[in-house]
Amino acid sequence: MAAFVRLLSFNSSSLLSLNSQNQLLLSKINNNTKRGVVANDSCLSSDFIISSRFGIKPRKQLLNFKINATITETDQPKWWEKSGGPNMIDIHSTADFLKALSEAGDRLVIVEFYGTWCASCRALFPKLCKTAQEHPEILFLKVNFDENKPMCKNLNVKVLPYFHFYRGADGQLESFSCSLAKFQKIKDAIQTHNTDRCSIGPNKGVGELKLDTVLPPKNKQAEST
Repeated sequence: MAAFVRLLSFNSSSLLSLNSQNQLLLSKINNNTKRGVVANDSCLSSDFIISSRFGIKPRKQLLNFKINATITETDQPKWWEKSGGPNMIDIHSTADFLKALSEAGDRLVIVEFYGTWCASCRALFPKLCKTAQEHPEILFLKVNFDENKPMCKNLNVKVLPYFHFYRGADGQLESFSCSLAKFQKIKDAIQTHNTDRCSIGPNKGVGELKLDTVLPPKNKQAEST
């Protein structure tokens, strides 16, 4: 092929001096080369030009870039997997829930019951994370409704997003449903219950909720506010 390229740089008088056998060989090489260029140009015109000049394969590199970008995107945490800080904890079972409340001591505990499919939960969640960052003294618990249906049924959670407020010996202080438009309800509850106080007795936790009272799961879904 290198010899062919050099032959192309000769002038016409040099080409005429070739014998018939060399002319026939040159014609075959030239025809094959043209067919190859047409085939590449039909789908890789810009790639063929860049590859021939710079020795790279841009289409292959572009393909690799797209694959890497897709992997990076899927590696991002889902919205409900994000955390507002070390004081925001995911609850995966009734045992986790009771343990977190018992270890909270006299701290104010805010429990959010949410669903991954709930649009109101998703819209409210960033603001809840910001509130957790603003109040490191408060413990925030995230309870996935679909993972903890028996416990949520025992706690009378029927609408999402739903919130419970607990504090030490006082036990459950308040519970209500809340959307992003009514987020002031959470702020007001924090202002009311997050006051300095001394512990006046053992932690009441969630009262009658025990591990052995959890009902078997049922295929009933909570409503979304």
